[in-house]
Amino acid sequence: MRDLIESHVSDLGGNDAVTAAERSIVRRAATLTIELELMETVFAGAGGASPEALDLYGRTAGNLRRLLESVGLQRRARDITPDLRDYVSARSAETA
Repeated sequence: MRDLIESHVSDLGGNDAVTAAERSIVRRAATLTIELELMETVFAGAGGASPEALDLYGRTAGNLRRLLESVGLQRRARDITPDLRDYVSARSAETA
């Protein structure tokens, strides 16, 4: 759960950028994610899911989506462009 929370917080811009409300939503989203993964494990072991279990899974997945949408989780662009010196060095190494 800690890893999921850390990943979502990172997606939101890091600890300094996350509000208490966003952190609360992220915690609930992480909890639902873990529960969905546990259900998937049960489904795989049983070779499928009952209609009731599948319904619960679908409703839980929908709730997770709504939580993530409400907090506005999205990847934030980060500049990963190498500087010119690194680029030229890498290109030289490729042709050598």
